[in-house]
Amino acid sequence: MSVGFIGLGNVGLKLANNLLSSEHLLFVHDLDKNNALEVINKGAIWCESSMEIAEKCETIITCLPSPQAVSEVIEGPEGLLRSDVREKLWIEMSTTDSEEMIRLAEISNSRGLEAIEAPVSGGCHRAATGNIAIFAAGSRTNFERALPILKCLGHEILHIGELGKASVLKVVTNFLASTHLVALGEALAVCKKSNIDLTKAFKGIKISSGNSFVHETESQVILNGSYNINFTMDLVCKDVQLFHSLAEDHDVPTEISSNIVEIFNEGKEKYGSRAWSSMIVKRIEDQCGINLRAPGFPDEIIDLDNKREGLEIV
Repeated sequence: MSVGFIGLGNVGLKLANNLLSSEHLLFVHDLDKNNALEVINKGAIWCESSMEIAEKCETIITCLPSPQAVSEVIEGPEGLLRSDVREKLWIEMSTTDSEEMIRLAEISNSRGLEAIEAPVSGGCHRAATGNIAIFAAGSRTNFERALPILKCLGHEILHIGELGKASVLKVVTNFLASTHLVALGEALAVCKKSNIDLTKAFKGIKISSGNSFVHETESQVILNGSYNINFTMDLVCKDVQLFHSLAEDHDVPTEISSNIVEIFNEGKEKYGSRAWSSMIVKRIEDQCGINLRAPGFPDEIIDLDNKREGLEIV
């Protein structure tokens, strides 16, 4: 099968790499061709536009940084819909706005392009090995059509329901991860100020009720000082704002999310939009005049597991 992949950022490039190890013929496109050189050198075929991807591929995957970028790829002057897309499948893997996903899917369906959303969760290190989790939403028919490809890209795959629901759940999980990250900065700062060895603190939190996926991963690169989690401040700002907007739209009273939005916006302003998102804890380091360093922690998280079989979670 010919598969087109559009969007080769931190996550997209790693997902595209996993398709190269399958039997699919891979075509790629990104605004910056330099982002594609790694997979081109491994056998992927470069296309000059999203429209060209649509002309050459039966299945098209998008993994893009914002709802605006997705819209441009779908309905822009060189977008997918400028080509004949009848009976083709679009798999949207970006973290995007659920209403925008539904709108674009309706437009695509009117042109014969079937759509399914499939955002990922679990970190770039798991995207690299193909062990990342995938939330899928759309018709069962389209899900089953996409499933063989999703199994190449991820390990645990959950079909949630109709279009839009996967985007909501992904935004929810990113909000939770961002909240955990801010809380970890405060927790580690209290440990530091209390003269608790930070390696002992890391281990103690890990074996306790205070543990989380974020602690097991991001705390390590914080304690190393690289902060390199392969996810940037601007993307977190986008995600937590999407969550906050959803809460407002549904009249859910929130006490935490508005603070999280403000904290990450301050972090983006102070450290830059392309700073690693885990640098948000540097705010409290700077305020307290401390550093949260400890020896023996890696500068980047690597998934040491081999690719696990992709499977649907029911």
